[in-house]
Formats: sequence, structure tokens, C-alpha cells
Amino acid sequence: MKTIKLFLLSAIFVSAIACNNQTTSESTELAVPVSVESVKRQSIQQFINTTGTAKAGSETVLNSEITGDYQLLINPKTRREFALGDRVEKGQIIIHIEDDEYLNGIAIESKKLNLEISEQEYEKSKSLYDKGGVTLRELRNAELSSTNAQYDFESAEIRLAKMEVVAPFSGIIVELPYYTEGVKVSTNQPMVGLMNYNEMYIEINLPEKNLTEIKLGQEVIITNYTLTEDTITGVVSELSPIISTETRTFAGKLKISNSELKLRPGMFVRANIITAQKDSAIVISKKIIMSGNRGKYVFVVGRNSSADDRRITTGIDNQDYIEILEGLKPNDRLITKGFETLRNGSKVKIIL
Repeated sequence: MKTIKLFLLSAIFVSAIACNNQTTSESTELAVPVSVESVKRQSIQQFINTTGTAKAGSETVLNSEITGDYQLLINPKTRREFALGDRVEKGQIIIHIEDDEYLNGIAIESKKLNLEISEQEYEKSKSLYDKGGVTLRELRNAELSSTNAQYDFESAEIRLAKMEVVAPFSGIIVELPYYTEGVKVSTNQPMVGLMNYNEMYIEINLPEKNLTEIKLGQEVIITNYTLTEDTITGVVSELSPIISTETRTFAGKLKISNSELKLRPGMFVRANIITAQKDSAIVISKKIIMSGNRGKYVFVVGRNSSADDRRITTGIDNQDYIEILEGLKPNDRLITKGFETLRNGSKVKIIL
């Protein structure tokens, strides 16, 4: 009988130990593997996205103003004829158009000499008038001759300038139609396309709902798929006060600083207009936020390696991130992966 009792007690003891081991094993298996990161403060920007085509701040096409023989000049910087991509300075002569008959018709030297004589006669008449040597009428006639000579000379200079194609601003040659050296070109032929894109702009159209959010002077971040590592900035420079009845949008312009010429005219770009910004805020990814009957919440690792759901209040946000006003504090261990199946109090195992 004692042997039977001893056997039963041993069996119960072994069974208890086995049961305990099974419970421990099950507890271990139920721990959900998760990844965590420490909550910290950082900057966040809220912005409105728009797209557009980048355009040069200054651009023009220079045409010939007279008929004459074509002559492309030498670029002193490259020591060769001007070419596409060359930088030119304001006032620099790019092309000369030669026409002897036209030049003779201007008679610039004759008009210059006539101006000098007329000015001398006028100065002489003023001196004589003060001494009573000429009448007021004679003085006025001398002044009129001097004035007309000045106009004639200036008109001749204007006509003479038409023989040269001159850069009206500093920029880069972006179009240069080919003409054989010495060939006669006619009036109003395209000679040079010139752009200055140190500063650029984008024309935008934004939805009516953004009218109160967009303001002059707001900073803009410009991106292009070819400039993934570069940040180009701009500002909101112009805004229309009216809404289009057809598109329910309003127009505006973004001015872009492009001093390093990384952005090129014609590029399709994305513009993020910054409407709000904070430099020190608790910021998390939008992807890990859950929603329930009591609002939005996230999971953090609490005591005893268990999941602790935190109800949160949010602030400004952008496409990927959001500010947390209440519910999290710095150094909280935020669960970023494996949270989908968690409940408050679930056991977790940190794998990263």
C-alpha cells in the first residue's frame, strides 16, 4: 500500500513539473517578436505639395535687326567662336553683321563732327550774348542747331548698334542657329537664344482649400529625380487673390535660388511649400499609428517586457511623419515592427 502511495505521489510530482515546464514554454512561445526605437525630439515640417516646370528667371531670343553678312565672334574666355553653353556677360557682342552700304548711310563720323561744331558754336554764342555781341534769337538758333546735332548723332549710334547682336543680360547661350560665315542674313532672323537661370521660377496652381495656408515669403523645398542628393530652396513670390471658376484653383509663382545651376530650365520638379515647422518635437512615423474606439494609439514596451498601448494626441504632420503632443515622452521604447497583432499587456520579445 505504501508503495502504491509513493508511486502516486511521484507521478503527481513529475506531472506538476512537466505542467510547469509546459506553461513556461507556452509563455515563451506567446512572446511576440517586435522591433523598437527610442523616442526622441527632432524637427518636423508640414508642407503642401505641388509640381511644375522650372523656368529661367531671364530669357530672350535675339534677332537680326538689319540685312548683312553674318560673322560669329570669338569668345575671349574660350579663344574660339561662341558656342552653345558659353557664358556671356551683359553688353558682350556675340555676332557682328557687316553691311558697307548700311554703314555709309549712317555717316557716323560726319554726324559726330557736326555735333562738335554745333556745340562749339553754341558755347561761342553764349559767350557773345553775355557781352551783347549776339541777339537772343541768334543764341536760341545756335542752341537749336546743337540740340538737333545731338539727336542726329544719337540716332546714328542707335542705327550702328543694330549691326551687332549684344547680350542684354549676363547668361548662357542656349540656342545658336547655324549660319555659314559671311552669308547674308535678312532682318528679323533668330541669332541667339540666351538664358540666365541663377534664379528660376515655377508657375503653380493650388486647390481653393489651400488659399488661407499659403502666404508670400514661405520657404519652399525643390526636388527633382536627377537631384536626389541636393536641396534647392525657394520662396513663394507671387499669389493671385482670385479663384478660377473653371478649375477651383488659384495661381502663384515660386522663386528659386539656383546659384550653382543644378536645376535646369525645363525640368519637371516637385515643390514642398512649408506651412508649419517645429525644431524640437516628438515625431514618429505615421505607419505605426493604430486607431480604435478611443482614438489613435501606439505601443511601447512597458514593465516586464509587455506591450503598453498609449493614447496619443497629434499635431502637425507631413506625408510620412507626425508630431505627438501627448502620450509619448523622450526615451520611451516605441514598438515599430510587430505591433499589428498586439494587445495591451501582450508579452513581447525585442529582436532589434
